[in-house]
Amino acid sequence: MADMRRRQFLGGAAAMLAPFVGLGLSTGNAIAQQPKTSERPLLLTNLRLFDGTGKAPRSGVNVLVTGASITALLPAGEKVEGAQVIDCQGKLVMPGLIDAHWHTMLAAINQVTAMTSDVGYLYLVAAQEARRTLLRGFTSVRDPGGPAFALQRAIDEGIVDGPRIFPSGAMISQTSGHGDFRLRSEIPRAANAPLGMAETAGMAMIADGEAEVLRRVREQLMLGATQVKMMAGGGVASMYDPLDSTQYSERELRAGVEAAADWGTYVMAHVYTPKGIQRAIRAGVRSIEHGQLADDESARMMRDAGTWWSLQPFLQDADANVYPDAARKASQAIVSEGTVKAYALAQKYGIKTGWGTDILFNAKNTPTQGRQLAKLTRFYDPLTLLAQATGQNGQLLALSGQRAPYPGALGRLAAGALADLLVAEGDPTKNLDFLAHPEESLLLIMKNGRIYKDKLSVPLAG
Repeated sequence: MADMRRRQFLGGAAAMLAPFVGLGLSTGNAIAQQPKTSERPLLLTNLRLFDGTGKAPRSGVNVLVTGASITALLPAGEKVEGAQVIDCQGKLVMPGLIDAHWHTMLAAINQVTAMTSDVGYLYLVAAQEARRTLLRGFTSVRDPGGPAFALQRAIDEGIVDGPRIFPSGAMISQTSGHGDFRLRSEIPRAANAPLGMAETAGMAMIADGEAEVLRRVREQLMLGATQVKMMAGGGVASMYDPLDSTQYSERELRAGVEAAADWGTYVMAHVYTPKGIQRAIRAGVRSIEHGQLADDESARMMRDAGTWWSLQPFLQDADANVYPDAARKASQAIVSEGTVKAYALAQKYGIKTGWGTDILFNAKNTPTQGRQLAKLTRFYDPLTLLAQATGQNGQLLALSGQRAPYPGALGRLAAGALADLLVAEGDPTKNLDFLAHPEESLLLIMKNGRIYKDKLSVPLAG
């Protein structure tokens, strides 16, 4: 059955690419051009190792990669028979970056395009952006909403290049909630009326009441969601729901949490306000997405419950998502002020904190992904921050348990971890500015033991 599904997928891809055969592109060539796992072990030498824990880089160690995994960290100078040696020229070797809030299908298009285009077009744009994401050094992302299942499959099967994707599928929203993208003219909807465009495309699903929440959550799990996204409060990007609104009752949230837990995974909740945060925690939500308006009581509840706080640098600066109307800009300003307080609360209470960007409907800003990490050294020392975007985010992704599609640790350079790593020109004991310029600073990008970029072997000028 798995082979048949793969044949069907490749057949469809061949049909789509047929018009380009005359231009010298064929599906066979496209797939053959994917990097292959080395048949020989790879031994990375002459390096400074940042292992993803937050400790300072250390020398005197080599990294041995066999197949898709890191086999061992060896003392420098130790030989490995038959290994292909990669001289890292004294550069930094670090885990691949992880963005814990990255919309693979919705980052590189504007909202009008998302709501009016064929889904096939959205996938083509997303595939192009996925490759760019990988070449920025992001080897894994957690997708918090959108129809990313086919893109994840295409990447995993080597049809296109991109990061590992932990997909949530459609965002689960109440009527009038943050995932209700219907036009005013579509209201009211009869009980037997067809789904809206955003629902049909798999961007969001409207569910009211415990029974409907169970149905929609279970559908996303059936499609392959590694975790479930529920909208527990208002936001900035949507047209109707106020930022201060509380969405979903505790019973409805708990229904989604229980359905996810039955599949061994968890619910992440979009929410900003103290009331919504506290309701989500009581319902068993494992990851608070955003939460910039949290107060001390909410922060203490997150700490005591072991809930993750997935924060994004919403600072209303040059990297911010762009909204044309005054109301959403006003909400954006409120969230920006809350962001500064949120980072302080997360550190004050020692809350497990994830990092992500949440670039949305903004192709111009997708290249700023690394810069949006680097600028947060105003809140954290660089090593702690880099650990957030590597080893700590890897722990957040691991909440998916058996639903995690990639066996092995992510965000760490240690024996048994997946071989996702970067060789970079930079010093994370001083700053992370080098991540803002991946074209120049990233000399080698490896994912799953395969090399997607290699400037180490290029002779230096002069």
